[in-house]
Amino acid sequence: MPASQHQSPKSDIEIAQASKPKRILDVAKDKLGIPAESLEPYGHFKAKVSLDYIKSLKDKKNGKLILVTAISPTPAGEGKTTTTVGLTDALNFIGKKAMCALREPSLGPCFGVKGGAAGGGYAQVIPMEDINLHFTGDFHAITSAHNLLSALIDNHIYWGNALGIDSRRVVWRRVVDMNDRALREIVCSLGGVANGYPREAGFDITVASEVMAIFCLAKDLEDLREKLGNIIVAYTRERKPIRARELNAHGAMTALLKDAIAPNLVQTLEGTPAFIHGGPFANIAHGCNSVSATTTALKLSDYVVTEAGFGADLGAEKFLDIKMRKTGLKPDCVVVVATIRALKMHGGVAKADLKKEDLKALEAGMSNLQRHIENIKKFNLPAVVSINRFSADTDAEIALVKEKCKALGVEALMADHWALGGEGAADVAKAVVKICDEGKADLKLLYPDEMPLFEKIRTIAKEIYRADDATADKAVKDQLKQWEEMGFGKLPVCIAKTQYSFSTNPDAKGAPTGFNIPVREVRLSAGAEFIVAVCGEIMTMPGLPKVPSADTIDVKDGRIVGLF
Repeated sequence: MPASQHQSPKSDIEIAQASKPKRILDVAKDKLGIPAESLEPYGHFKAKVSLDYIKSLKDKKNGKLILVTAISPTPAGEGKTTTTVGLTDALNFIGKKAMCALREPSLGPCFGVKGGAAGGGYAQVIPMEDINLHFTGDFHAITSAHNLLSALIDNHIYWGNALGIDSRRVVWRRVVDMNDRALREIVCSLGGVANGYPREAGFDITVASEVMAIFCLAKDLEDLREKLGNIIVAYTRERKPIRARELNAHGAMTALLKDAIAPNLVQTLEGTPAFIHGGPFANIAHGCNSVSATTTALKLSDYVVTEAGFGADLGAEKFLDIKMRKTGLKPDCVVVVATIRALKMHGGVAKADLKKEDLKALEAGMSNLQRHIENIKKFNLPAVVSINRFSADTDAEIALVKEKCKALGVEALMADHWALGGEGAADVAKAVVKICDEGKADLKLLYPDEMPLFEKIRTIAKEIYRADDATADKAVKDQLKQWEEMGFGKLPVCIAKTQYSFSTNPDAKGAPTGFNIPVREVRLSAGAEFIVAVCGEIMTMPGLPKVPSADTIDVKDGRIVGLF
């Protein structure tokens, strides 16, 4: 039996590297019934599932869909991915056929603040070094496809600009999968006539790219090509939109993504199959893994556990109002993840003091969990709370959380999958199965398609964040009205906002009130089919912290170290 959480001397990467994974061809055949000829192996432990095989599953019945979300994140840690993996292992532990569908980690946070994102302890997906670094090259393909379009825009302008693109109104930025604040705003094409027409430009991180969003929302290769062609990259002086297909870019972009669009199959430490595919951030994008991975998993398993990025106010809202709206899928159960440590931090306790019992702070911090639970209920979905166990959690603290959750009409269960693997989350798994079997989920979206765009933003601000209102200057509101006149009024909205608070102030913990949500700018993602509202000071190109995780990542004796 693995050591308990406070006794284990091993880091996540040491635990992963000490495991003995099964060959991915065997996992696919034995657990999912996928024949070897329908897989494209990337070494022995990861593979892509062929699109032809996926098409052959279309008439199979779907399994149950379980969404894992969380409270607003804190430096104390909540463990959402770890819970997603542990719960999937737990479902198999209690005799169910389950797999998970996760997002691919971005290199930005791996070398920035997180140092890895493949679960933790004995609830991990492996090979974790591959998954956290280059994996199967999907993100590189997305970066290349995005920047090919950037190059074709400037090349078109250079060779005569037959489409009449106004170089002041090029809205397509470049991307790189790294945190690099120096690239947020740039001037390109300097150096004379041979290098083109100088103009202001900038970079976003790859996970904020519209190509990433399209990649994750496309149903298949044909849908991907169509959506890529719909991307609006610039406007003429007469404000006529210019799309990627007018530059003949979408075909070549699709060619770069042809292999990447197939879902990646890996396994957990316990040999449970897992799809890891796509990875938009939830604080600046829609925060969900690919539609193709989720829909394929539902054909292959009786229970599919998936996650949405960051807290439920960002990830779950977008999962439901964007991904579920577009796919017609509906979750059967929602799991809200929290730790007593993080709840105390929401109640005002400093990180250094989290090991001390503090019932007063815990009760204050419960306001954050309570608001997330209330929000999930607004979507007419049943929920269960999974509390990740830490050694410092006291009986009184555990009892308080369970009591408060019971008063909200949800069950809170302790889970120890970090230390015990699937067995440690068996109680949560049983509760999830019970909720799924009751069939009470009846998804109700937060707003209708017909609601005006700014009203959609206001609805999210008021109903989910509990703001007094959303605010924007005349230019932003005029832009939204113009898009409505162009036929984009029925699109859902994707809020780009700090993940650390319901407000736009990252230091406002708990359940703040008496604030507005300021909309700084809006962006049209015509290909991905949503409107991005950039709020507060959130950046679509993050920067590195003073001491980045890159400081401790290295290779020793041929093995990667420092990824957690």
